[in-house]
Amino acid sequence: MKTSTFLLGVAAGSIAAAVTVLFSTPQSGNELRSSVKNASVDMKEKFKDVKVKIDSLKESVSHLTKEAKETVPAAIEGIKHSVDKWQQSTEPNKDRLENEIAAIQKALEELEQTIATQQK
Repeated sequence: MKTSTFLLGVAAGSIAAAVTVLFSTPQSGNELRSSVKNASVDMKEKFKDVKVKIDSLKESVSHLTKEAKETVPAAIEGIKHSVDKWQQSTEPNKDRLENEIAAIQKALEELEQTIATQQK
C-alpha cells in the first residue's frame, strides 16, 4: 500500500468522523456553524501536519535511496572479494580431499578384487 494512499484514507476517515459527530449531536445553528468552523480549522492544521510528514518521508526515502546506491555496490564487491579469497584458501584442501577420495576408491576396488579372488 502506498503511503500517500494510506494518508489520504486517514484524512478522509477523519473528515467523515468529524462531520458525523457534528451532525449527530443536537446543537443550535450558531453552535453548529461554530463547531464546523473549528473543525475546519483543525482539519487544515492536520492536513498541514500530514503534508510536512509526507515531505519528511519523501526526503528520508530519497536519502536512503542515495545511500543504497553508494553502499550496495561496495558491499557486493566486498562479498565477491571475500568469496574469491575463501575459494583460494580452500583450494589446497579441496585438492587433498579429492586425492584422498580417489585413494579410498582405489583401495575399495582392490579390496573387492581381493575378496572376489578369495571367494573363488
